[in-house]
Amino acid sequence: MLRRLHADQPASFAFTPANQAWAEAQMTKFPEGRQASAVIPLLWRAQEQEGWLSRPALEAVADMLGMAYIRVLEVATFYFMFQLQPVGQLAHFQICGTTTCMICGAEDLISVCQDKIAAKPHAISKNGMFSWEEVECLGACANAPMVQIGKDYYEDLTAEKFSALIDDLAAGKVPTPGSQSGRYAAEPAGGLTSLTDYDAGKATYNASVQLAVDLGDTVKRIDGTEVPLFTPWLGKATKPKGKPKAKAKLVKKDA
Repeated sequence: MLRRLHADQPASFAFTPANQAWAEAQMTKFPEGRQASAVIPLLWRAQEQEGWLSRPALEAVADMLGMAYIRVLEVATFYFMFQLQPVGQLAHFQICGTTTCMICGAEDLISVCQDKIAAKPHAISKNGMFSWEEVECLGACANAPMVQIGKDYYEDLTAEKFSALIDDLAAGKVPTPGSQSGRYAAEPAGGLTSLTDYDAGKATYNASVQLAVDLGDTVKRIDGTEVPLFTPWLGKATKPKGKPKAKAKLVKKDA
């Protein structure tokens, strides 16, 4: 799939002060001179802040990490987790369309998107709240079909459940991620047939869903103020020494 920068670009990008501190803390995970290893988390935080990755955002991350702009573009265009065009203000739905999900009803979920959001992928709904796309396997085959919103998976969906989920989001509700059929994780749909004592003492949600519920950031922009700045590998946040200079430009500004 050909992925390009969006035609309309903002004039500039800057992390919020809290996100800037978070990004600099991530860079301390890596030895001096290896800060480029932080490119994916920094791009992800830029996208969580703005909803998508603009050229100024890519260049700002490249400047922080001392990377050539083209190298950051290579990362952003390789992973479809990164959006290179504006998305819905509230949620962008990624519908897995690979074999297992397709067999189990992914095409029905896509039809819901076409009916309730927009006829074509990456188009934004008339109210500006939603957008959608079909993606390759997201690795939740045992809970197919499924949809990803940001960091979170919504699994065991039907067209009716997915339609209701969109309506809930539009009404200001935040549906709990994970299985939408009542399954705890990926056990048989009819319930456990072995290890039946597993239910004893388990938490309300599985670990992934519990973390999503605790963080509470499923469908909101991340400005960094809600997330404690903590670097367990150091015990505290530490800024890297200086900011490396940027290298060659990504593209000419008038291109």
